[in-house]
Amino acid sequence: MKKKDITFIIGLTILMGIIWMIGEVVMGLWIAVVPKAHIFWFALIVAITLVVSVWHSMIEDKSDLEEPKRAKYERKVSRRRKK
Repeated sequence: MKKKDITFIIGLTILMGIIWMIGEVVMGLWIAVVPKAHIFWFALIVAITLVVSVWHSMIEDKSDLEEPKRAKYERKVSRRRKK
């Protein structure tokens, strides 16, 4: 796992935690709901977090598909062609 993947997962978790807390406050103060609604809200937040996390992990990073030495050579060659 790369550093940017870890950063994404931590950021996603914090964001979804904030959304969950806001939903709990709204349900607690302004909207009268049955007690099971809190459980469903929590399950929905967890499910959405998992789906987004899996979706993000499935996306292929194009930079990983290229060899570093070949990429460096291509950059050098493209600079020479431009001149």
